[in-house]
Amino acid sequence: MNTFDSPSRRVFNVVNYIILIGTGLTCLVPFVNLFAISFSNSGAAAAGKVVFWPVGFTLSSYEFAISNGRFFPALFVSIKRLVLGVGTNLIFMIMAAYPLSKTKQQFRARNIFMVYFVITMVIGGGLIPTYILVTKLKLLNSIWALILPGALPVWTMVILMNFMRQMPQDIEEAAIVDGAGVWRRLFGVMLPLLKPALATVALFCAVWHWNDWFWGLIYMQSPTNYPLQTYLQTLLLKMEELLRIAGTDYMKLLSMLSVRTGRAAQLFMGAFPMMILYPFLQKYFTKGLVMGSVKG
Repeated sequence: MNTFDSPSRRVFNVVNYIILIGTGLTCLVPFVNLFAISFSNSGAAAAGKVVFWPVGFTLSSYEFAISNGRFFPALFVSIKRLVLGVGTNLIFMIMAAYPLSKTKQQFRARNIFMVYFVITMVIGGGLIPTYILVTKLKLLNSIWALILPGALPVWTMVILMNFMRQMPQDIEEAAIVDGAGVWRRLFGVMLPLLKPALATVALFCAVWHWNDWFWGLIYMQSPTNYPLQTYLQTLLLKMEELLRIAGTDYMKLLSMLSVRTGRAAQLFMGAFPMMILYPFLQKYFTKGLVMGSVKG
């Protein structure tokens, strides 16, 4: 079918493109500037000469961030948390979303459980009760202290549940006719069709696990068990102090990097892995988010 673009439609498209490009640049420009500052020397960064390209190229900020031997252990903790955390989140979300996606006739207690989960979205136990619970469970200084308190993110579970509710019932009914049980229907029929939704909620969970630094600070008693974001946070707060205790190399170190370049390098290192991960999941992201949010 041929389409005809009226003058008003063309004007709308031009304005729309301008707005979208402007919004994209607004998000991209700060990262490019941060990247350039992290590779620039301290004098150029302090003078405001760095815009989109490094001035006085140097790797000193990155060398400083990884020089004390704690960067790679913290990176390993974050990767382990990411793998275990996202896996745990997906298991709990699937187990909760599948029965809740059924009608009240199919699962009589659906509304009771749904009200319970919604209440947890609005009312939380608070930091002190959660800390006491983690302590009583002897999870302090353990990787599970970073995973189990947030094992079931309810908001993303609701997205997954709504996606399941939109799937044609004929598919599951055909599996029932063929003699498939509940587990077979879930893992053999439903999950293969849920790739966009699973990729969407997995991305949400991965970003949260990677960016969270506060739980590592309160639940990890030893700095050697800090995840990467917590380690970088301590560097951000103690940058000036760490530069002062650099010993006889302080002046040499200060000439190559400053608090601003050091913090830029740390912020960029923290954000870079998620920037790499997102393009691989982006093709599923929009489809899964839109389809999972249509119904309530």
